[in-house]
Amino acid sequence: MLRVLTRPRFELVPLPAMSVVTRFAPSPTGYLHIGGARTALFNWLFARKMGGKYLLRIEDTDRARSTPEAIAAIIEGLDWLDLQYDGEITYQFARAPRHREAAEAMIERGTAFRCYMTAEEAETVRAEAHAQGRALRSIYRDGKAPPSPDAPFVVRLRAPDEGEILNADLIQGDVRIKARDIDDLVLLRADGTPTYMLSVVVDDHDMGVTHVIRGDDHLTNAARQIPIFQAMGWTPPKFAHVPLIHGEDGKKLSKRHGAQAVHEWRDMGYLPEAMNAYLMRLGWSPGHDDILTKEEAVSQFDIAHIGKAPARLDFKKLDSVNAHFMALADDTRLMGLLLEHLGRQGVTLSEVAQGSVSRAMPLLKTRAKTIPDLAEQARFLLAQRPLSLDDKAKGLLKDEARQRLKRLSDKLEAQNAWEHEVLAAALKAFATDEGVGLGQIGPALRAALTGGAPSPDLGQTLELLGREEALARIKDQV
Repeated sequence: MLRVLTRPRFELVPLPAMSVVTRFAPSPTGYLHIGGARTALFNWLFARKMGGKYLLRIEDTDRARSTPEAIAAIIEGLDWLDLQYDGEITYQFARAPRHREAAEAMIERGTAFRCYMTAEEAETVRAEAHAQGRALRSIYRDGKAPPSPDAPFVVRLRAPDEGEILNADLIQGDVRIKARDIDDLVLLRADGTPTYMLSVVVDDHDMGVTHVIRGDDHLTNAARQIPIFQAMGWTPPKFAHVPLIHGEDGKKLSKRHGAQAVHEWRDMGYLPEAMNAYLMRLGWSPGHDDILTKEEAVSQFDIAHIGKAPARLDFKKLDSVNAHFMALADDTRLMGLLLEHLGRQGVTLSEVAQGSVSRAMPLLKTRAKTIPDLAEQARFLLAQRPLSLDDKAKGLLKDEARQRLKRLSDKLEAQNAWEHEVLAAALKAFATDEGVGLGQIGPALRAALTGGAPSPDLGQTLELLGREEALARIKDQV
């Protein structure tokens, strides 16, 4: 038998009037999806813009599917994106007594009731209601006596019969649903466990949430949750339902579109600041094309500038944004990320090799889109002599080219300063002496120096390899 508690078991400190509070409330049944990451980002941006609070609630009431590993993955993903929440994490399951207490309070107010319908009876009543073009109304909502004193029951919302439910959505505009289309919703199941609808409403109220920013797959939930707020005499928060993210083909994201989880994007070599910068522009526009960090976006963020249409992933645009932040990133940080990536590939760099890449990092990072791409850009530095040439490189090193490289090697060996400007000038002078264009020399030289791996311009390639290594690689081929 459910009982009414005489005092709240969960007391939260009242927030100042008009203080903005947002929340991100994932269900820990899997990884942190990029759609969820964007929702968290929008909540973070709005809270910071308004000088309010951004809270984290783990909706772990589905005990069969909620796992500690999933919770850890969500928190790790948010930490990687640096979307730091305020205060402590709220775990929804732990608040079940408070949710039951609220249901009993609604019974006392007359806005909820005990319903003794069996599953079969409920299905019959529902079918009859639908045939009449209305939602389910319980036969016990008006005080019908229970079939027996110990009959099992659920607790249902006494849904309003007249008027309409208005959600003045900050993104979707006014969304109106007739009250007669809202079921007498189950708030407590027969075993006393609260339903999702009840738990969300009670938690949002107790946490002082003023704005619920979430995916538009929850849009219909707002029409069910608003009457529960009203049944308790509480003011509903303002809702803002964000259109979902679709793949490049315009269809809802699925496994066929590739990576969906935040950790997958991280492992693919994207930087968290780039992910934030890209995700915030999926659906929101500040009115210009500047690439912004999340901190730079705070002052410009406006919910009203979030579009109503689904956003589409554009992987080329993401690569472009990531390349922007790669070029700005700290060299030491990139070196650490590169070593982690190579480590996952089973590659360990010697101290000498690390030194070579570190010296080249200021240039290499401007040529890379991702961390794996950075590894590819550094490959010419890490190749072991004698180089393994790819087919294209082999085709460039014909007899005539080798003879010319022998003469070039003698010229380069005579250079006093091994700096890219001086070396570039020496290459041009050599081409002039040979009576050919630089295009007749450069490809074969690059093949000898890199084996076919990507590399910067030839003067820089020579400088980064160093005099001894560069000359040795040329001599290996001639």
